[in-house]
Amino acid sequence: MKQIFFIDLDNTIYFTKPNKMILMTDLYDLLDKQNLAIADDDYQLAKEEMLRTPFLKVAEKYNFSKAVMDKTVDFLANREVVKPLIPSDDYHYIKALKGRKFIVTAGFPKQQKSKVKMLGIADDFEEVCVVDVAVSNKKQAFIELIEKYDFNKNDILIIGDDAESEIKFGLELGIETYLLDPENIHPNAESSYREKDLSRLHEAAGQ
Repeated sequence: MKQIFFIDLDNTIYFTKPNKMILMTDLYDLLDKQNLAIADDDYQLAKEEMLRTPFLKVAEKYNFSKAVMDKTVDFLANREVVKPLIPSDDYHYIKALKGRKFIVTAGFPKQQKSKVKMLGIADDFEEVCVVDVAVSNKKQAFIELIEKYDFNKNDILIIGDDAESEIKFGLELGIETYLLDPENIHPNAESSYREKDLSRLHEAAGQ
């Protein structure tokens, strides 16, 4: 039975699309006013990808200029979400898990921690770990948590939506993973479990 859970935040505990107005309006407004020097079609694709991928990764993929990236990173690093967010309809499956739960999320600490606060779920987790993707990744965060608490990897289940981040890194560390993929974005991804929702989460955890 799994009794330790490393859980992604964005598009796992809550989904960005239902909360798009709160999360993305000011970011999009900022980007709209800058000279991105990319095709409009690419910009629209980039905006959609920002709903599920950290800004820095998207900016690098679409070759945003350094000036644009620096200005936007400064904005995001100092931004807090101040309006209530809506958790996933499946969040009750996460809340009902028996054991120790940790949020492991990539992004900017002030922003990510404010999301947890505005979701009203802070008391459900032992710790919120925010990974700065500019200098580290979730694999290192997992290693640090395991060493900090002397966890047994066999007791851990990693839950998230990103096949190239928490799922990939979890498998590399020999930890079981639960890939949440409601839109079948990662049909060929490796994962211990791959589901469209969290209804089998307790089964995967052996609870």
